[in-house]
Amino acid sequence: MQVVLLERIAKLGQIGDVVEVKPGFARNFLLPQNKALRATKDNIAYFESQKDALMAANNQRKGEAEAAGKKLAGQKFTLLRQASETGVLFGSVGARDVAEVAAENGFTVARSAVLLDQGIKNLGVYDVNVSLHPEVQVTVTVNIARSKEEAAEQFKTGKMFTRQSDEPSAPRGRGRAKAVEAEAPADDQPDVVFPEEATA
Repeated sequence: MQVVLLERIAKLGQIGDVVEVKPGFARNFLLPQNKALRATKDNIAYFESQKDALMAANNQRKGEAEAAGKKLAGQKFTLLRQASETGVLFGSVGARDVAEVAAENGFTVARSAVLLDQGIKNLGVYDVNVSLHPEVQVTVTVNIARSKEEAAEQFKTGKMFTRQSDEPSAPRGRGRAKAVEAEAPADDQPDVVFPEEATA
């Protein structure tokens, strides 16, 4: 299907370009969001009559995006999530999570503007691209950790923080129990009894 673009679309074309796209992409995205018109004779004539107004509106949006981008670029956000000892998240961090943490810090970012191909599934520090306008893209840093202390350590070292037993020779069960005890409140500590201790 041929369409005439009403705004710049990455990897597709500039305002006013007549391009060939898949019918589903046109019907589900370009047309309903007023990013393009079917490339009929009447629509192309309409575009030409509105071209100056469309260009002016685009330039205004671009200017606003550039101003917002200067404030947003380079920002560092921390997301606290539960994860295993090896750093694998119980769930994943997606575009919505990044948009929400940006909003909590005073930045308006649409979920669709966060460019994540797939969810993040491990603790760590990640650079995430945000598209505020088809011609304005900035990068923010997202630090995913279990606690503020771990987040600070990850920012400092640039490496994922994992909880492994300090005693390499200790049985796996003991190492895991120590990690649980360290997390529990002082007056709520679990009583851990290992089989060999119970029979001693």
